[in-house]
Amino acid sequence: MNFSSISSLFDWHLAIRAFPNVLLGLPMSIFLTVISFAISLVIGVLLTLARLSKYRLLSGFSRAYVSFLRGVPLLVMLFVIYFGFGADALPAAIIAFTLGCSAFVSEVFRSAFLGVEKVQIESAFSLGMSYSKAIRYVILPQAFRIAIPALGNIVIDLFKGTSLAAMITVSEMFMQAKIIAGANQDYMTLYILIAVIYWLGCEIISIGQNLLEKHLTYV
Repeated sequence: MNFSSISSLFDWHLAIRAFPNVLLGLPMSIFLTVISFAISLVIGVLLTLARLSKYRLLSGFSRAYVSFLRGVPLLVMLFVIYFGFGADALPAAIIAFTLGCSAFVSEVFRSAFLGVEKVQIESAFSLGMSYSKAIRYVILPQAFRIAIPALGNIVIDLFKGTSLAAMITVSEMFMQAKIIAGANQDYMTLYILIAVIYWLGCEIISIGQNLLEKHLTYV
């Protein structure tokens, strides 16, 4: 492929002009990622506790929840909530991303909980801690450290997945790119540009994950 053919696929001048406008959607992409992941962490921990519970009803519910939501495509979930239940675009996106993400977070925490040494749990009980206190002060902090690499991958997938919100008119980065591409009749340039932006965003998340891992190693 020669330079002229590359130039026909990617217009540098349009990309430079469009870059600031595409970034107008970045705050929404970050908001969707942060709020959905934060809620997913809470739901994921609760699902993990339910899954490991001795009560079959709770364990069965958690197992079914995780199995179903891990198997349903995020776009399908988004459409069902937006078109099927008539939710507004932004709440529909948050709900869909949270539900899908929480199932994966739950599996990560379940594995991390099981990775905590039993002697730690036995020591907590021997000190007179209740089950809830043992979870809060002993098991959860250690499980969180174990889970960081996998949780980082979930955040990256969630950040990329926020692009699906454009399908229901949420004005995030991909939606901005589509609007500019349509106005200029050059979709390839904008799609390449948005791909690079998402890649850079994922790299920043990876750096943050590595810094957090190093920080917790010395705490």
